[in-house]
Amino acid sequence: MGIDHEIRYTVRILLVDHLDRLLLFHGQDPANLSDVFWCPVGGGIEPGESPEQAAIREVREETGLIDFELGPHVWNGQEKYSFNGVKRHAIETWFFARVPEFELDTSGFSEIERKSFIEYRWWAQEDLSNTLEVLTPRHLSKLFYELIRHGAPDIPIELGLR
Repeated sequence: MGIDHEIRYTVRILLVDHLDRLLLFHGQDPANLSDVFWCPVGGGIEPGESPEQAAIREVREETGLIDFELGPHVWNGQEKYSFNGVKRHAIETWFFARVPEFELDTSGFSEIERKSFIEYRWWAQEDLSNTLEVLTPRHLSKLFYELIRHGAPDIPIELGLR
């Protein structure tokens, strides 16, 4: 019988600037430094929070951005992974938000984020399409292209389990 995964409800926020660039953090698993990836802003939903409240809090904590409008709920997904020695099954709610140009402030990072995030970068679609880096989710380039090209879907797209 397989090992159970800890269920974790999470939000991810696709922060996009006026040049259609997507903000991603370059992360690594503190328990396995060779496990590196690029992921959008986001994290766990705390007890009593709605996904929207969690998204606004995560943006503030991870970027310092306070004055922005959270856009539509665009995707739902699930991911099974191991991070910092814990097997997790994330149930994800994805949001889109257009943001003004701003200076990133990561002083709100949690201890695990300070250990995990190496750098951040604003990615143009062309860079996402051509990278050999691991993106989270792996098909982020295609999903992001469709979102920018066609706009937010009427109902969130189901990304399924990955």
